[in-house]
Amino acid sequence: MKRLAALLVLIALPCPARAAPGAGVVAALLTHADAGRGLARPELVRRMAHRTRARRRLLSETERPVRARVRAGLGGGGGIVTNEYLVRLSVGTPPRPVALTLDTGSDLVWTQCAPCRDCFGQGLPLLDPAASSTYAALPCGAPWCRALQFTSCGGRGWGNRTCVYAYHYGDKSLTVGQLATDRFTFGDGGGSNAGSLSSRRLTFGCGHFNKGVFQSNETGIAGFGRGRWSLPSQLNVTSFSYCFTSMFESKSSLVTLGGAPAALYSHAHVGEVRSTPLLRNPSQPSLYFLSLMAISVGSTRIPVPAPRRGSTIIDSGASITTLPEDLYEAVRAAFAAQVGLPPGGVEGSALDLCFALPVTAFWRRPAVPALTLHLEGADWELPRANYVLEDLGARVMCVVLDAAPGEQAVIGNFQQQNTHVVYDLENDRLSFAPARCDRLVASL
Repeated sequence: MKRLAALLVLIALPCPARAAPGAGVVAALLTHADAGRGLARPELVRRMAHRTRARRRLLSETERPVRARVRAGLGGGGGIVTNEYLVRLSVGTPPRPVALTLDTGSDLVWTQCAPCRDCFGQGLPLLDPAASSTYAALPCGAPWCRALQFTSCGGRGWGNRTCVYAYHYGDKSLTVGQLATDRFTFGDGGGSNAGSLSSRRLTFGCGHFNKGVFQSNETGIAGFGRGRWSLPSQLNVTSFSYCFTSMFESKSSLVTLGGAPAALYSHAHVGEVRSTPLLRNPSQPSLYFLSLMAISVGSTRIPVPAPRRGSTIIDSGASITTLPEDLYEAVRAAFAAQVGLPPGGVEGSALDLCFALPVTAFWRRPAVPALTLHLEGADWELPRANYVLEDLGARVMCVVLDAAPGEQAVIGNFQQQNTHVVYDLENDRLSFAPARCDRLVASL
């Protein structure tokens, strides 16, 4: 907070605008942040667990579809800033590529911009506002400027009377820069399906001071929360969806905004579509809540206490599903009783619900009990790959869950792999179906 205060002094302290109606479907490429890096599975999980714990600190404080490609990736995003899955799109005229963490836990859309006075390293070239013929800095008297909590009127160093923002996250990550508008291009800019391209003028943060838990393969964050600053809100869409490919693969998928994606992309589904209510919490208005009634581990059903049932968050930016400590211990005990293997582990491992594998595991995988999340009106039956990690070299098998203090459970993106997840914002419903997420790219 001291850093934030100092930066606000630099920019001299001084709501909302209406988004233009959307139409159709917009999509973007989606990729996992660590895709193609050649990292071993235990290292990937260690990185996931580190980011998940950081993100929990953040969460506890606090009609035309547009298409963009999404690729899987670990990193910083959203409320805590982790870059698990990155949305690939372009900004400006001519379009320049950016890679933004898809974060349902925050609202602001921003990317690093030149000149970068104090920024994290990134692989893509910095977005240069001076090189875009459609870039326009917002004046500090604009409604969009007054609507954001920490803004001020920039002095000569920023552009006289332009809107300067400061946006911070629960893990002390921070972005400071100019609020501006520019053209955002969604779709496969280099592909042959030109009909999938869509361009919109959006308000975003052009960050010149950006510090925190960020990775070199991201350039900023795309907020997908419920607030007016988020990408879905600015596009004025009534739904959005994503489909996360496996974190252990380099395949791409899609994030879609608008339309009826559950029907449009059903060709990728490999199972039944199920639906549960999306809930709201006035104390955390940007987040998406679900009612988790119980968890089943094989034949053992573990009820969630009634006062907690509406406090489960579904979060694209958290890696691993976390449970309140008492609920986690009950799940842990159920696995220990049913797996039939001795406790195991590796020194320095990020996971503690682990079992020692027999030598027979090299040719026959040991059985594990099914894991099911019983939501209001829908059972989310997780495939083995979405909660079990085996390291044959270390002769260990772990259940990919974690405990966290507090009353909230968080469903992370590891448990959402190869699942088409649809947020119906108009009717406050969440739908999900097992899917071959990489098949969605053909829709662009």
